[in-house]
Amino acid sequence: MSDHVRDLALVREATDRLLTAAAKLDDAAVAAPSRLPGWTRGHVLAHLARNADALVNVFAGRPMYVSAEARDADIARDAPRPLATQLADVRDTAALFQKATAADTDWSRTVELRNGVTDSASRIPFRRLVEVELHHVDLGIGYELEDLPEEFIGREIDFLVDRFAGNASLPLILITASDGRQWRTGRADADPVSVIGTAADLLGWLAGRRQGAGLECDGTLLPVLPSL
Repeated sequence: MSDHVRDLALVREATDRLLTAAAKLDDAAVAAPSRLPGWTRGHVLAHLARNADALVNVFAGRPMYVSAEARDADIARDAPRPLATQLADVRDTAALFQKATAADTDWSRTVELRNGVTDSASRIPFRRLVEVELHHVDLGIGYELEDLPEEFIGREIDFLVDRFAGNASLPLILITASDGRQWRTGRADADPVSVIGTAADLLGWLAGRRQGAGLECDGTLLPVLPSL
């Protein structure tokens, strides 16, 4: 089982880091494009706030979102707000998430997220940590994949390779970080493809944040990963 207590502390730290960095922006910068196609920085901040609300729903046994359309509409509605409103919303909803997860609960129970995905309640704090850390990078305000905590990078690579494991559209992918850590994903019965690079570059590729230009592939084209 995941260490949810420690992960909740890491979520608080990551949220404070993001809020401190974003507070240096202004309203024009919030309205400018983020690194996510079609989204401004306001979209990213609005998504973080609405995701915290959604995870509170998960803990309460309610649907994570009313619908995919409602989720997208809420983000679009909140994206144009000024910086002060965005920051207050991210801060307040983060506090509600921490309050919801501080209550006595069965951390071993299974909860339902979007699209029928289920997970242990104990893993939800880490899922929130992923949202905060990667979307901080997506803001494009000086926080890069290389700035992410090393432990987080390794855990998120673990999560992503597990997600792609057994995918029929992929070869067997043997992944090696420059620090010696290794993973495998894709089809177990396919010819292997070796991918080597820094942990940050590997995470960027697996998470759809980088195209893989910094990675080495053993004489073949870098596999095209399915959308997350």
